[in-house]
Amino acid sequence: MASGSPSSSPDTATGSGTDPARPDTGEPLGGAGSDSDSDLGLSKFDCGAMEMTDRLEGEELEREFESAADRVRDLVQTASRDQLLYLYARYKQVKAGKCNTPKPGFFDFEGQRKWQAWKQLGDMDADQAMQEYISCVNKLDPEGSTKERQGAERRTGFGGAAVSSLYQEEEKIREEDKNIFDYCRENNIEHISKAIGSQKVDVNTKDEEGRALLHWACDRGHKELVSVLLQHKADINSQDNEGQTALHYASACEFADIVELLLNAGADPFIKDMEGSLPEEVTESSAISSLLRQYTAPKG
Repeated sequence: MASGSPSSSPDTATGSGTDPARPDTGEPLGGAGSDSDSDLGLSKFDCGAMEMTDRLEGEELEREFESAADRVRDLVQTASRDQLLYLYARYKQVKAGKCNTPKPGFFDFEGQRKWQAWKQLGDMDADQAMQEYISCVNKLDPEGSTKERQGAERRTGFGGAAVSSLYQEEEKIREEDKNIFDYCRENNIEHISKAIGSQKVDVNTKDEEGRALLHWACDRGHKELVSVLLQHKADINSQDNEGQTALHYASACEFADIVELLLNAGADPFIKDMEGSLPEEVTESSAISSLLRQYTAPKG
């Protein structure tokens, strides 16, 4: 998401470590060879370009993959940022499959790098991701490729078996401490409907960042909740403090079904945020861009 979205709020920040740049262990993302100016891509490094030997299959492949994951912690201080991103992306592809999580906030640079590295793998199957992961670790640690590594306690490095998810588990909030935005985050449609229906809550109420309930629902991909809020006359073109509408949020987070829902409900695709960006310009999804262009193309 762009700046100030719920995706970049503290409760959804990348990882859970003491250093947000290295969420899974609290260490910096790159070691001695890291490049702090690295872009979101992997332009300076590609383990996949090297030849892979002794292609493995089945249980043997899985065992070798877990063994390689054990060894990654030892490489954190010497591997470059791009090498670590390469490993992270393939580990996530193996464990979670294709990236389908919302893009981190505009100012969450580290989260964006990790998300982009994973997103670039597309539909790569788990076997290929494991092969490339193993090949990369063997290149970085050739001496360790023949050693047996034991102990689950070693599996805590970047891209290791205990790697954090892209977004940390959200803080558990006591029921009595929750506000309407917490219920929106949880997709608690029943509670929100009752609160709005009883007029205890204005459907267009905003948080400190100017985000209405509709912004939150779109950011989280809660399509049914979006429909409910629109039925309760939510301002479909309400803008947050950065000038972004719910359509900006749904577009940036790549929820095509919600983008279509908003457009059919009358969302204005011509509203620009404070940076001058249209909803079409904040998404990396060609399908969403095409959909938005259908609504912005000159008629006649």
